[in-house]
Amino acid sequence: MKIEKINLNGKKDSIEVLDKIFSAKINNRLVNNVLYKINANYKGRHAKTKQQNEVSGPTSKIYAQKGTGNARHASKKAPIFVGGGIAHGPKGELAYKVRKLNKSEKKQSIASLITQKIKNNNLLVFSNFSQDIKKTKEMNIILKKFEILNSLIILDKSSKEKIEKSIRNIPNIKVTDANHFSAFDLVKFRKVVFTEGSIKELEKRYS
Repeated sequence: MKIEKINLNGKKDSIEVLDKIFSAKINNRLVNNVLYKINANYKGRHAKTKQQNEVSGPTSKIYAQKGTGNARHASKKAPIFVGGGIAHGPKGELAYKVRKLNKSEKKQSIASLITQKIKNNNLLVFSNFSQDIKKTKEMNIILKKFEILNSLIILDKSSKEKIEKSIRNIPNIKVTDANHFSAFDLVKFRKVVFTEGSIKELEKRYS
């Protein structure tokens, strides 16, 4: 299929792209599953408390079972005592399951979301950047001109070197390349911007 390509002067052209990326079947169930796994694996699970069997100290019974008039207790390691084990506390990252994502799931979810962006007119393709853009003010003008103030910008290596410094401090913009973005990034930002070169790099991953 062909999609529209535009340069910074507003001149339009077309570019041939792979149907299986830019005109794929939209699988919302798969996308939701992938996003759930990404979000679950992203969370840090570092907090850990000691269970009763991990607290150091004697395991002897603190007083006789009967005859004291007090409640029945075992050792001081019980969760009811200060310094004892913690009941049902966090168990650290090793206790949590890492949800695996295979390559086909990642690729299909990305293709679904890119196709959805095209259908909603939220995908833009630029010609490769040929000149350095060094000033943030200049880059801001370009973003406003093309209405891409909240966007994921996926660049080829040459274009990234030319504009990265001018764009990295602008809020609600993420600059990356074809090998380092996920389905979560596509959902987070309203618009997606490719360069002609980054599209070719993405297509290599799917070939």
